[in-house]
Amino acid sequence: MSLDAQPTARERRRVVAATIVGTTVEWYDFFVYASAAGLVFGQLFFEPAGAGLATLLAFGSVGVSFLFRPLGAFVAGHLGDRYGRRVVLVLTLVLMGVATALIGVLPTYAQIGIAAPVLLVLLRILQGVSAGGEWGGAVLMSCEHAPVRRRGLYGASPQIGVPLGLLLASGVLALMTAVAPGDAFLAWGWRVPFLLSVVLIGIGYWVRRSVEESPVFVEIAERAQTTRQPVLRLFRRHTPLVIVAALVFAGNNAVGYMTTGGYVQRYASDPAGPVGMGQGPVLWAVTASAVVWLASTWAAGWLSDRLGRRTTYAAGFVVQLAGVLTLFPLVHGGTFGSLLLGLSFLSVGLGLTYGPQAALYAELFPASIRFSGVSISYAIGSILGGAFAPTIATALVQATGSTTSVTVYLAGMTLLGLAAVLLLRDRTGIPLGPDHEEQQAASPVYGLARA
Repeated sequence: MSLDAQPTARERRRVVAATIVGTTVEWYDFFVYASAAGLVFGQLFFEPAGAGLATLLAFGSVGVSFLFRPLGAFVAGHLGDRYGRRVVLVLTLVLMGVATALIGVLPTYAQIGIAAPVLLVLLRILQGVSAGGEWGGAVLMSCEHAPVRRRGLYGASPQIGVPLGLLLASGVLALMTAVAPGDAFLAWGWRVPFLLSVVLIGIGYWVRRSVEESPVFVEIAERAQTTRQPVLRLFRRHTPLVIVAALVFAGNNAVGYMTTGGYVQRYASDPAGPVGMGQGPVLWAVTASAVVWLASTWAAGWLSDRLGRRTTYAAGFVVQLAGVLTLFPLVHGGTFGSLLLGLSFLSVGLGLTYGPQAALYAELFPASIRFSGVSISYAIGSILGGAFAPTIATALVQATGSTTSVTVYLAGMTLLGLAAVLLLRDRTGIPLGPDHEEQQAASPVYGLARA
């Protein structure tokens, strides 16, 4: 399919469905681990370290996977710019599913000793490699198929897979706390959500195999213009842009991982903590807030087509800052309603700073190296932002005895993201095809005329 023969409405709908289903499955797998880390992994895999250190190690295992996202991004970026977007989407989906299912059958420390946490971390690393490569492909499939004036809305389709994944992961875990309460959840209940991944991966694989390749990549391939070393070319010409784009995402990601990284779930449900809510109500509150995140993410994609990516982002970071400042006072209310209100308010800001990201990133980089640019910026941003956010938050509370330090940390990351997005020129609606490489190569970073 060339760019002259635009995708049909039916094909675009199929791409939207495929990206939503695929990213939902990917992030379900990723978030099930993060939630389980906050709820049970400290006890099951790191208990000999002692209660406090076990919690830090469990959250640290969540963060370790982020260090390997760049590896997934580098490999996927090379393959995606050389051989196409679709093949990468299928490969990453299968890798994530296999790693998740294996965690579901992994013996605990009590059964096999030190090998248990070692194997757990290795499987989490595989999840990180998959996540590092998956997002860029999903983003480009949706944005490069989209009508120019609706690119933000179409680009929001892989983005809503994240709150959908969180909703599904939290919902299944909450259900299992009811089906297998107390010791039964520790014994076997937590494993069911991981094993469910096998079914979800089969569905996601079937859906993703059914979509056409991106028309931008098809055009590049037809002209034999694929880049031999896209990653090297990216860093040779666009390093400042990669850094700024990564900081934009870091500002969102650090705050988002208060829930997606399992920190709030652990903090609010800790029997020895200041809140002391049950696991079930906490998980249901997170599940409900994910619906708010989903709606605001979708709305933000739509708004960015009308207001521009930069304006939508800037407004979103302001709302996110307000959500950060009110989060812990509401969590400390100690009721289901106050927890839900705090998480929901935060989720509005998270959605406004996440919905436009796919279109923003796609419009920043030239077509021939776009997969590499999008994936690597995203991976670096996730390390700077969410990788160790739950671990940092836990350490700050242990050191200071107060969540005020966590609020300062999250507010600082939000302001960093706002500053980064203000450094970018708005390129809403720029042509994405290979005929416009020269226009795309002009740096969108203020102060840099050309890459």
